[in-house]
Order: sequence, then C-alpha cells, then structure tokens
Amino acid sequence: MVDVSPKTPTLRKAKAEGFVRMRAETRRDIESGESPKGSVLGVARIAGIQGAKQTSHLIPLCHPLPVEKVRVDFSWDDGAHVPKGSARLRIEAEVVVTAKTGVEMEALTAVSVAALTVYDMSKGADPHMVIESIRLLEKTGGKRDVKAR
Repeated sequence: MVDVSPKTPTLRKAKAEGFVRMRAETRRDIESGESPKGSVLGVARIAGIQGAKQTSHLIPLCHPLPVEKVRVDFSWDDGAHVPKGSARLRIEAEVVVTAKTGVEMEALTAVSVAALTVYDMSKGADPHMVIESIRLLEKTGGKRDVKAR
C-alpha cells in the first residue's frame, strides 16, 4: 500500500458511471417491479452502497476509508444511439469521505456492483444484457481534481 501517513485528511468526492444495455421488455419489467426477483433497482442501490463500503476488501491495495456518503442513482438513457427494441440503464454513484487518500475506487466499485446486481436479477429474462462503459466522471480533493473528458 502507498504510505499516506504524512498527508492531511481532506474532503474528497468521486463520481462514476456505468451502463447496462438490455432489451426494452427487460426495462419494462424493471420499471413495473415485475421482475421475478423483486425490486431490481432497490436491491441494486443497496448492493452499490455495500460495494462502496467494502472496496478495500475487494481491491487488495486500497486503503479502508471511513465512507461518509454513498449515493447510487439510476436513469434511462433514451438517446438516439440506443437501438430500437433496446434500453440502456445509466448508473451513477457519488462517494464522499474525509481522508488522506482518494475515493475513486469506491465510486467505481459502487457502479460495478450495482450493475452486476441488475444483471444478476434480470439475467433469467434477458441473458444477453451487457455491462458497459464504467468510468470515473470526476474526483475532487487531494493533490489534483479530475474531470472526465
């Protein structure tokens, strides 16, 4: 692990996003709550929060951080680039901490775990879903701020 002991704790925030591409029928099942496994987005939100809190257990050299806030939101990407008969779920996570090191991995893990949960809960109806484009949107605090291009 990197030695962060000489650093001063600062407020650090990170946002990440990812997408799950699926059939339009799967979207309707998710929106209506008629998925056989229950509330897909409710369970995925909790899974994403838990994932952020457990990041240091999943990524070997991540420092354990005292996570202060985790927000996981979902929206449907209805852009012209989404093929007819398909749907694209956008997952965004924001994580906040006051610490000596950044919180990017926690935001990325929250999105990843939420996406995997959507996949797991819907794969019976739609085995061809695709998790795609997980990326850091921005981070603030520490030496340098980063914003996605």
